[in-house]
Amino acid sequence: MSKAGIKLSEIREQLMKDEEFKTEYEKLKPRYDFISQIIEARAEQNITQEELALRVGTQKSNISRLESGTYNPSLDFIAKVAKSLGKEVHIEIR
Repeated sequence: MSKAGIKLSEIREQLMKDEEFKTEYEKLKPRYDFISQIIEARAEQNITQEELALRVGTQKSNISRLESGTYNPSLDFIAKVAKSLGKEVHIEIR
């Protein structure tokens, strides 16, 4: 059975041909890389956003906003989320 639709990678490839889009994408890439890592770690542990929120000591809506990219978290919040997932935060300035 084949899946309907188009792959995200194909859409990204098309969009990256636009220089303005590419510039904005590169500016936001660290944020979305971080979000992907959080979602991946949560999925690997098979826990819900609600369970992660309980571990962090926050509300599910904050985890949802974090994962959707609509929340600009503090470094302290990021560290709490990482610790709740058994991870560490490493920041590098280049």
